[in-house]
Amino acid sequence: MDTLSYKTISANKSTVDKQWLLVDAEGQTLGRLASKVAKILRGKYKTNFTPHVDCGDNVIVINAEKIDMTGNKWDEKEYQRYTGYPGGQRSASAKEVLEKHPERIIENSVKGMLPKNKLGADLFRNLKVYAGVEHGQEAQKPKAINLNDYK
Repeated sequence: MDTLSYKTISANKSTVDKQWLLVDAEGQTLGRLASKVAKILRGKYKTNFTPHVDCGDNVIVINAEKIDMTGNKWDEKEYQRYTGYPGGQRSASAKEVLEKHPERIIENSVKGMLPKNKLGADLFRNLKVYAGVEHGQEAQKPKAINLNDYK
């Protein structure tokens, strides 16, 4: 019998090809940017995607303070945190968080789109977010990408 046989290729830590990608958040909508960055971190845009392996790329996001939100989210969206003490629940609007720590807005939204397990924690470490244009990963020679080219 003359039939073609294909083996399913399963990626592992040693066969994964990781790259450094640079994303500019200026003028991007928060949720759309976060979902695409989460997919890149997970490796879903690669042909050898394997669900239980970190096969995604390292992503650097710059200009976090120039992110956009639709509607009244700047005033109505609240970020909650807990200090660890009784009565220590604190909340801040998106506008307040943007003034103090603009990178946390993108970090929180991307983290919420990653798996809630050890793999998700490892994937989150591959994300670097910076408020301005300067970033500390020039030595990795990141490749600038346009997120509008991704679905």
